Amino acid sequence: MAEENINVTPVEEVEEVSTNEQRAIRLEKLEALQQAGKDPFEITLAEQTITAAEINDRFEELENSEVTICGRIMTWRDMGKANFIDIRDRSDRMQIYVRINDIGEENFAEFKKWDIGDIVEVKGFVFRTRRGEISVHAQQIRLISKSLLPLAEKYHGLTDTDTRYRQRYLDLIMNPEVKDTFYKRSAILRAIRKYLDGENFIEVETPILVSNAGGAAARPFMTHHNALDEDFKLRISLELYLKRLIVGGMERVYEIGRVFRNEGCDTRHNPEFTLMELYQAYTDYNGMMDLTENLYRFVAQEVLGTTKVVYNGVEMDLGKPFERITMVDAVKKYAGVDWNEVETLEQARELADKHHVEYEKRHGKGDILALFFEEYAEEHLIQPTFVMDHPIEISPLTKKKPGNPDYVERFEFFMNGWEMANAYSELNDPIDQRERFKAQEALLAQGDDEANTTDEDFLTALEYGMPPTGGIGFGIDRMCMLLTDSSAIRDVLLFPTMKSLDK
Repeated sequence: MAEENINVTPVEEVEEVSTNEQRAIRLEKLEALQQAGKDPFEITLAEQTITAAEINDRFEELENSEVTICGRIMTWRDMGKANFIDIRDRSDRMQIYVRINDIGEENFAEFKKWDIGDIVEVKGFVFRTRRGEISVHAQQIRLISKSLLPLAEKYHGLTDTDTRYRQRYLDLIMNPEVKDTFYKRSAILRAIRKYLDGENFIEVETPILVSNAGGAAARPFMTHHNALDEDFKLRISLELYLKRLIVGGMERVYEIGRVFRNEGCDTRHNPEFTLMELYQAYTDYNGMMDLTENLYRFVAQEVLGTTKVVYNGVEMDLGKPFERITMVDAVKKYAGVDWNEVETLEQARELADKHHVEYEKRHGKGDILALFFEEYAEEHLIQPTFVMDHPIEISPLTKKKPGNPDYVERFEFFMNGWEMANAYSELNDPIDQRERFKAQEALLAQGDDEANTTDEDFLTALEYGMPPTGGIGFGIDRMCMLLTDSSAIRDVLLFPTMKSLDK
């Protein structure tokens, strides 16, 4: 084999040619292949007996063994009659040694006309080069798909975020760590299902097109069903249908699915996102806290191999008991305001004015408490924390606290200053629920387009009787952000919502 210390120039560093010119050259190459009866796009099957990662992991066992590996050409080092190419498959990169004496003069001449980005099938044996790099020595190599657009040097380590999100396929090709993020996302979902299946929950599917989009405070997307000549909404939550299943006696149900909220985009919000909701009969919000703590701990251990999560350099320890604090105590701790001493709406407004907390005329005393919490407390909740006992005004589907009807048995789970989950002791009193819906309808009439509307079928279901139930909603995307150390929600969504380039 030729010595490997020959100076070579990577193909990416040759004189720049415009993308259109390179595409035209590649089209000519494709036409030549087609005329020679070797159209790569007519190939329907390729052999792949092993991946690059498996070869690297099992080298001692596989050395000198024959393998067939497939992947995309990412770099090319031309040494005349012997070439090194790097190919990348779904798992890793692998160096391929291609020599004229092994594949034949005619095949080698064809091979030299291929391009960076082409997809190939390589049959050969595993070896280690003189420099110690695990490689495959090609005995046969076949072009199985032609790349017509170049992977230009400017895309190395593709950093332009707009391009990365719009052309995720290019991002995945050029940035292997992006692929790792989405493989880890898949592992997170598998771990969630594994835990819940072990707790005897049943995974179900409920409608996405609904006549009444309830279960959350959000503005829905609207659409029209032509055959029924009826307007529908895209669901904003999974809650009300899953509770119907609790009424039906399924007792432990969960769903992982897309929901849609007609809101803006930022680092933690996308108009369509993945939500998991689960409901368990015969428990309450305390049971949901225990479940949340155990689930997060299990998923982190399964996916990361540790219960310590590091995000943006900050360590959060899921192995320790999660803090539990009421919203009133959190506001007292971080804002210095004792809400137990606030008796009237006027007092609440005076405190808000004094502390520069903005509110609207329609907001009640409990709404202003929640605004204080958002303004002063949220950012401090870095370690896993349950914030309990929310005001009734912001919790229309939740049971009241016994002996304290201004508050409900609800908690939000926080990490890194983010809300990660929202849970209740579910309201199962149909009479109380109807009154809560009426209050929501009044807010809607006052201009709150995120308020719920009355769901008569859900009320009918409650009148048949729903057992005491705990329920929770998890933001899957935020969980993925934390466990993959991703700075924005778009980094954990394969195809995030983007404004059209035509706008």
